[in-house]
Amino acid sequence: MDKEILLLVVGGIVAYSMGSFSSAVWIGKWFYNTDVRTHGSGNAGATNTFRVLGTKAGLIVMIIDVLKAWGAVMLANVFADGRLTDSQLIDYKIVLGALAVIGHVFPVFTGFKGGKGVASLVGVVLALYSPYIMLFTLLWFALVFIITRYVSLSSITASLVFALLAIFVFHEQNLYLIILAALIALFVPLTHHKNIKRLVKGEESKLAFRKK
Repeated sequence: MDKEILLLVVGGIVAYSMGSFSSAVWIGKWFYNTDVRTHGSGNAGATNTFRVLGTKAGLIVMIIDVLKAWGAVMLANVFADGRLTDSQLIDYKIVLGALAVIGHVFPVFTGFKGGKGVASLVGVVLALYSPYIMLFTLLWFALVFIITRYVSLSSITASLVFALLAIFVFHEQNLYLIILAALIALFVPLTHHKNIKRLVKGEESKLAFRKK
């Protein structure tokens, strides 16, 4: 295999490995002697960490999940330095971001049972799109959450708002970033299909911040 191609592949492996660091699982085990996957929703993500371990742990997990995906995208500047055109570099960043999210949802280090990828998607979006898109999306998320206290509903609607902003308001020009925005609007509802069923039935749990 060509050395340059090998470096790009290694970058992908590192990105997936970074995404596979399941902060919810490890922080729960290391500091709380608790596997969050055996409590609450059974999900290894920030929301279930808030619910099971409390606000402090939830915030730490959320920040780590955002940063690991953002860092995975930024790896492109290291592994593809001078080897790709500007357009190709964006494509490579998208691939690395996708691998980080896949790693979060299916983490190799914790039996391929991870989170739903929302916080990691935030990290990817921060790295690839205008910060104003992320700002307005987060404001929408916060508004829906404050009104309803449903993280799932906030995440689902925010993913749709993000795609609309990126494509129709901020008029993203890169075809692959447009496709990614559309895929995010599909991916988040799909990973929350059980939550959607509970929302329809009125059985979805609301999130209340608390100390552990």
